[in-house]
Amino acid sequence: MKGAAGMSIDGLDGRLLVLLAREPRIGVLEASRRLGVARGTVQARLDRLRSSGVIRGFGPNVDPAALGYPVTAFATLEIKQGQGTDVRAHLDTVPEVLELHTTTGRGDMLCRLVARSNADLQRVIDRVVGFEGIMRASTAIVMENPVPLRIIPLVEQAADDHERGHRA
Repeated sequence: MKGAAGMSIDGLDGRLLVLLAREPRIGVLEASRRLGVARGTVQARLDRLRSSGVIRGFGPNVDPAALGYPVTAFATLEIKQGQGTDVRAHLDTVPEVLELHTTTGRGDMLCRLVARSNADLQRVIDRVVGFEGIMRASTAIVMENPVPLRIIPLVEQAADDHERGHRA
């Protein structure tokens, strides 16, 4: 499987990524011990995975609900042609906009929003759409998140695909 910069990951990369995902505070020495490879091998793999963009960071995984933002919603935005850059800059000023994706289909952008309550969500939406480059927004409130963002199954599949490719 190709990574962000066209990089393939193999079984060792996969096992290292799974270990880091499960235990993000593990040190290189302990990772090398658990994986049964040299410390230098783990460090080289980490450096390569970081430089290729497969590993984007080691920051804490923060739960917005624990910060007082238990309401999550997705807003599909229709924007005026040629206003993408300005809309992005506007949305970057709204802390409750956690993610922004440009999309195909009926809308032009998809935002993941959080709010303190349903009533507060209206304030957030008003702030989001209170920009002349945004023509319309359609919002859906998240009821539950039975499959939270997960990466480990994808990492395991990518490593398996690579390994099978070498056997074929």
